[in-house]
Amino acid sequence: MISASLDSSTDSPAIAPAGKPPQAVFDTVFAFAPNRETLGGTAYLICERDDTGGHANILIDCPAMNSVNQTFLTQKGGVQTLFITHRGGMAQVKAIQDTFNAQVLVQEQEAYLLPTISVETFHRDRTLSPTSRVFWNAGHSPGSASLYHSRYGGILFTGRHLLPIKGGAPSPLRLSKTFHWPRQLRAAQQLLTDFNADTLGTLCPGANTGFLRGEKKISQAYEQLQAIDWTALANARPGL
Repeated sequence: MISASLDSSTDSPAIAPAGKPPQAVFDTVFAFAPNRETLGGTAYLICERDDTGGHANILIDCPAMNSVNQTFLTQKGGVQTLFITHRGGMAQVKAIQDTFNAQVLVQEQEAYLLPTISVETFHRDRTLSPTSRVFWNAGHSPGSASLYHSRYGGILFTGRHLLPIKGGAPSPLRLSKTFHWPRQLRAAQQLLTDFNADTLGTLCPGANTGFLRGEKKISQAYEQLQAIDWTALANARPGL
């Protein structure tokens, strides 16, 4: 059964009041202010160009659809793809799609939560451009997925698959609503095999960014993943 909060992602409400403007993470990557409608989730924009020189921008999860964000997105060339990392990143999806004529991309197990919206789905992975691809890492939710962008030493946009904890270090978090904790841990540890220190320099988490003390990214990402005590996490009890 779809909860009321997830149902709201299919509505097209009036634009919310203006808020804080997005901030640059890198020259072509921007972080939005946390969105109350996604329980404090942080959305990101990657500005890209296609083979013809046209815009091929990727919006990762949903920022608040207020006048500041809408103007910013318009000035950057709109949204060609809205990639949703997990069900908690959905809010005003239809409003974003209608405003920018955006393709909505989501892992196939989350698609049923958007029954009135035209979506593209993928199973294990999909290449979006020569520099960006998405892949499934179930655990936090059945269809949790991340986006990898190869510029700037490699950026992984993790949604809520990996989040900063106190001190700013990244970690999987076992919450009361975690879908499958052992699977989430396996998917997180797989990153150490799929990447290395040269290809994974930065994590951009989809929530808990207050722990980053003004930063919008986690640097030295691969080394920080290596430092995680995976045995201790395996025995972790669910939090809130």
